Amino acid sequence: MDSTPRRKSGLNLPSGMNETSLRLETFPSSSSFRAVTCVSSPRAISSLSSPSKTSSCSDRFIPCRSSSRLHTFGLREKESPVKEGGNEAYARLLKSELFGSDFGSFSSPAGGQGGLGSPSKNMLRFKTDHSGPNSPYSPSIFGHDSGISSESSTPPKPPRKVPKTPHKVLDAPSLQDDFYLNLVDWSSQNVLAVGLGTCVYLWTASNSKVTRLCDLGPNDSVCSVQWTREGSYISVGTQLGQVQVWDGTQCKRVRTMGGHQTRTSVLAWNSRTLASGSRDRNILQHDLRVSSDYVSKLIGHKSEVCGLKWSHDDRELASGGNDNQLLVWNQHSQLPVLTLTEHTAAVKAIAWSPHQSGLLASGGGTADRCIRFWNTTNGHQLNHVDTGSQVCNLVWSKNVNELVSTHGYSQNQIMVWKYPSLSKLVTACESSYLAMSPDGQTIVTGAGDETLRFWNVFPSMKTQTPVKDTGLWSLGRTQIR
Repeated sequence: MDSTPRRKSGLNLPSGMNETSLRLETFPSSSSFRAVTCVSSPRAISSLSSPSKTSSCSDRFIPCRSSSRLHTFGLREKESPVKEGGNEAYARLLKSELFGSDFGSFSSPAGGQGGLGSPSKNMLRFKTDHSGPNSPYSPSIFGHDSGISSESSTPPKPPRKVPKTPHKVLDAPSLQDDFYLNLVDWSSQNVLAVGLGTCVYLWTASNSKVTRLCDLGPNDSVCSVQWTREGSYISVGTQLGQVQVWDGTQCKRVRTMGGHQTRTSVLAWNSRTLASGSRDRNILQHDLRVSSDYVSKLIGHKSEVCGLKWSHDDRELASGGNDNQLLVWNQHSQLPVLTLTEHTAAVKAIAWSPHQSGLLASGGGTADRCIRFWNTTNGHQLNHVDTGSQVCNLVWSKNVNELVSTHGYSQNQIMVWKYPSLSKLVTACESSYLAMSPDGQTIVTGAGDETLRFWNVFPSMKTQTPVKDTGLWSLGRTQIR
């Protein structure tokens, strides 16, 4: 019996095969290796491993990316310049998401590109992100469910430009330049009313027809005009304190109501009643269905009332005066429910938002120059902006969440404000009066130079694009009387 201990093999070989029948052959090429299949004949092994044989058999060829010269053919993109602390953090985050949190623990033994922990720079090219839904950086997180728009990756749209010149100008002789008066209004039936001296003129936008509605005579003058919401009747406030109601279609006076001691500088219709403000500091409520001149009197201002606006739901009436106060009234009380005193000059410009209930904008005069935004539900001031000029008028767009303001001294501008960002677009034009067309796209401004200027300011409700001039609006400069 042989006493020499036999070394135990680590391989489980079939019967009739020993370890010498299996050999791993190494070739000089450093880019690949070949595994020689086992054969039962040692002679076949010796002939296959003969150095005189230069051909080799293999099932496939696996290239090494580290030895590929892709830059020779321009297949590798040039690396972008690395910003300090920017690309490295993003690369680590991307590798962690794609390969797992343990990816950084693997490293290449030689520090090259061919290691397990350092994939080739081409590895992440032309691939799509297939991160799972549990990943905080999954595309579903940035989808529509989170409220973040996918348009954020697109370049921002250039800001809309307000035209620098009006597309139509009307001569309006005898148009008074008075901050406290309200002499221009545009009806829902596309008829513009203008008070010129002792007369009121109507300009029909569809055919540019001019009609004289009334003449108050040499002893009186027009201080305010206001159409009903339906656009059929128009109210006229006079220097003597009267309020006249006219049929705009037939040019006939329907009613004359008194009650004010001096000029009626502002008027405001709701669905059923008419409110009038005067230099006598009072606000009167008129109802044409009642024979009396007025049905209620609102006392709260200490100086001339120059601004009046009903909310769109007819629940609240906002009034501004030369006493620097902004008051808010409701239909159930003859005392103001809100008294807002942050303005430091006369408050004539008032506008209710058609997009948000209870949102009110107001503008102050020369000493104040601010537009302030209020929540009339609780009386809180939401925001304010210093315009740098006297705020004469405010109108909120019905098509987009923007408002336009006209300004007098000292910069004489028209400004369009996006809400709530309050970014602005500016064009130069002196303006004391302001009205908006029924389609919400065009505004008309009036000033001391006795002209009415028409501007395409807002986009339409459907197309959201600026309105183009048509032949009707490009008639040049004409007279309104």
